[in-house]
Amino acid sequence: MTEQTSASNALAVSQDSGGVFTGIQQFENAQRIGKALASSALVPKEYQGQQGLANVLVAMEIANRMNLSPLQVMQNLHIIHGRPSWSSQFIIAMINGCGRFTPLDYNVTGEGDTLSCFAYATELATGKELRGPVVTMAMAKREGWATKSGSKWQTMPDLMCRYRAAAFWGRLYVPEFLVGMKTQEEVIDIETVEVQEAPSIVADLNEKIKTEGDSQDDAVW
Repeated sequence: MTEQTSASNALAVSQDSGGVFTGIQQFENAQRIGKALASSALVPKEYQGQQGLANVLVAMEIANRMNLSPLQVMQNLHIIHGRPSWSSQFIIAMINGCGRFTPLDYNVTGEGDTLSCFAYATELATGKELRGPVVTMAMAKREGWATKSGSKWQTMPDLMCRYRAAAFWGRLYVPEFLVGMKTQEEVIDIETVEVQEAPSIVADLNEKIKTEGDSQDDAVW
């Protein structure tokens, strides 16, 4: 049996068995495939090498749940600030390609500070038009998305409005596509504040530990 045939059989066993983490044999099969993927220069850097193997296994599990190619998931599942997130283009492509709705479209009005947008599509089985929440530049500014340094909301607001409207629509009508994860644009916009605040929290904790340690040393002497 060739190595390629062995790997193909392992992938078939892993996919047919219900997931990467459903048993020891499935996990061992997944590791064999994962090591091959992690050694490729074609996968994103977060999945490369021994350190990226765990990320590969998680991506394979998600791919199994969504009935997608592991490579397709890895190319569209980004790790931003340590959190997995989908690309907005991937979510839009999943909605447009699932066969349950007409292609996602957008109602865009206004410009500049009055810009607003909502996504909509028609459910083919019922003929019902499904509208997502309205996204506006006023909302982006109130939420702090458009005021961060280097924010894409400042340079390409039309595109960002569409991306956010598509993410909101997907979260309402096809949450199984997002599997509880935000889009990478949402993570960049929303999570940056938490990441910026984290170092000060860690510094305060370290200072507290140091102070308590000094006090204990003084008590001993």
